Amino acid sequence: MSRHIQVTFDAHDPRALSSFWRDVLGYVHPGPPGVDVPEGGDPLSAWDDFLARIGVPEEQRNTRSAIEDPEGHGPRVFFQQVPEGKVAKNRVHLDVRAAPGLRGEERMAALEAECARLVALGATRVHREEPAPPLGTGHIVMADPEGNEFCLD
Repeated sequence: MSRHIQVTFDAHDPRALSSFWRDVLGYVHPGPPGVDVPEGGDPLSAWDDFLARIGVPEEQRNTRSAIEDPEGHGPRVFFQQVPEGKVAKNRVHLDVRAAPGLRGEERMAALEAECARLVALGATRVHREEPAPPLGTGHIVMADPEGNEFCLD
């Protein structure tokens, strides 16, 4: 029997980091429990209202955030606030599959296009790894706004 997983990020600013990864992955912020967010509504605003209504102090309202695959296939991603910053290379990172099935120059062009999109969202390009056949297909190492490395693969 397989297991469902949740990927958890330690973060300085859970709301901002979850918004970045939402846009990278095409995920959504779920609404608060028992709250129907209308079509086109802002789930983060709904969370602000919900947290205020249940008495969560304003300074505690950005201690956690989550995003989910709108189709229900991918893992939930949870962001929890921690006081310390990132101090070393992350031991686990995500590979974002941005060019499935592509090879060579076509693959690298697709990765470069996605890299440009993510840089505009706040990512940092770290370096490009050229294809090295037969096993290496090439990838681009990136960092999210809080410095967590990931690869465009």
